[in-house]
Amino acid sequence: MPGSSFGGLFCITTWGESHGRAVGVVLDGCPAGLELKEDDIQKELDRRRPGQSRASTQRKEEDRVEILSGIFEGETTGTPISMLIWNRDADSGSYDLLRERPRPGHADYAYQMRYGRRDHRGGGRSSARETAGRVAAGAVAKKLLLKEGIEVVAYVTEMGGIEARIDSGDLAELQARAEANPIRCPDREAAERMMVLLDAVRQEGDSLGGMVTIIARGVPPGLGDPVFDKLDADLAKGLMSLGAVKAVEIGAGLGCARMRGSEMNDPLRVKEGRISFESNNAGGITGGISTGEDIVCRIAVKPTPSIARRQHTVDLKSRKDVEIEIKGRHDPAIPPRMVPVAEAMVAIVLADHLLRQRVVRL
Repeated sequence: MPGSSFGGLFCITTWGESHGRAVGVVLDGCPAGLELKEDDIQKELDRRRPGQSRASTQRKEEDRVEILSGIFEGETTGTPISMLIWNRDADSGSYDLLRERPRPGHADYAYQMRYGRRDHRGGGRSSARETAGRVAAGAVAKKLLLKEGIEVVAYVTEMGGIEARIDSGDLAELQARAEANPIRCPDREAAERMMVLLDAVRQEGDSLGGMVTIIARGVPPGLGDPVFDKLDADLAKGLMSLGAVKAVEIGAGLGCARMRGSEMNDPLRVKEGRISFESNNAGGITGGISTGEDIVCRIAVKPTPSIARRQHTVDLKSRKDVEIEIKGRHDPAIPPRMVPVAEAMVAIVLADHLLRQRVVRL
């Protein structure tokens, strides 16, 4: 399918459908000599894996990764790395009634109009199941970045209108606090309120949306290719390519429209012999190129479209208005499971631009 590949030098191609035999990814462009084993991939897939809490779908998938190529004696060889994840717990029966009846808010109708056909089981290629391949590739990207001192951490900052208060700038602490609860929010009090609301909304047959913040720390200045391959442009594309994401902010984001230049600009200073910035409204990127400050992105994640409440749609075959009740197992809210996926996409973009940077200067 055109559009299933992403990246320039560090390039991924994901494949597979929600209820097909398997999903996976082919990663091309990873340099040779990177120590890599299946456990490095598995720990990230385990964070994305469904069925771990009442905040996610109850589909039970082990998501055990198999590395098929590109690794020899525990190190990358520089050749394509192919990774496979079997689908073990797909239940297609719940989707039989949806073959001719597209779900509101989902990609069913759009896929049908583009290709004239679609795999209606679990959403096929448009399912969030596709992101397993991204997370697997992102695990490789993270390991590559960590060799350069670059960390990428994400967490939920808002869900159902409940906003978290984040009072720590230490990434390891933020991640530990976020991973300690099923909402993946570092603010424990806010996370508890979010969970109570989520339980109530799920009982009503509905779902919630929210916000996820991603921070990349240790990114050196100078990453990004003007004019059309700006670092922030590629980050926006990578994050917007995630099915449930409807908006991306970098730095001050939408807030910059209400600021003056004197407020938006980040003054430069020399501190202990190092050039730094007094503020970071730019989100670590100016002119499409990294400044060395934290790269800060926020994504708006829409409510899960597959909900149990009755909804209006059409029957594509009879051309009549109908109502549907969606059965099956679905996430009541996407943001908690979006966290490792968003980290993966940011890591993939940064790994790609890190490699690009190495060929532009003598």
